[in-house]
Amino acid sequence: MGIMKITRHQKGFTLVELAIVLVIIGIILGAVLKGQALINNAKIKRVYNQQREVLAAVYSYFDKYSFFPGDDPNAATRWAGVTAGNGNGLIGVGAGSTAPNFACTATGTEQCDLWNELRLSEFISGSGFSNPANAYGGRIALSYYTVTGGLLAHWIAFQNIPYDACQSLDLQYDDGVYNTGGIRGSGDYGTATSGVFSLYFKF
Repeated sequence: MGIMKITRHQKGFTLVELAIVLVIIGIILGAVLKGQALINNAKIKRVYNQQREVLAAVYSYFDKYSFFPGDDPNAATRWAGVTAGNGNGLIGVGAGSTAPNFACTATGTEQCDLWNELRLSEFISGSGFSNPANAYGGRIALSYYTVTGGLLAHWIAFQNIPYDACQSLDLQYDDGVYNTGGIRGSGDYGTATSGVFSLYFKF
């Protein structure tokens, strides 16, 4: 009799209560997904703004000293511990195409001296030769280089950019094709479904 009484008084969730719980879970999931989308969009915009900031810093240096940073033949007389550039108007090594160096640590190449000279002239923050970090945790480089599609020019390069961010940036600000135009990639991010690429903005 006692056992029967306990069994009769046990209750489960009603359909209305279950529906309310499911709605609350749905709202929470929607908020999380919306938050992730906002973060991703903010990172994409930050990458685009970072390349504009680098471009502005390089041209500000040029306006002040009449040479590009790194390529400046007078930099060694202006600051100690800096190697003079050759003044040929190209940020690289000599006149050739030089792959972007994302791991600068010391003087010796124009594209590494570039960062130190921009910092010494106070056009970007920090100190030393190391490459600035981009919004996705990779590094930024700048070099006179032949990128995918065969265009030799100065490129601001961003390391380890997710494929979907590459697609979005190219579609928003260029022609949407990875190997043409002023934004290019190290691979075909237009057909990719995963992975990261180096993304290049024409200087």
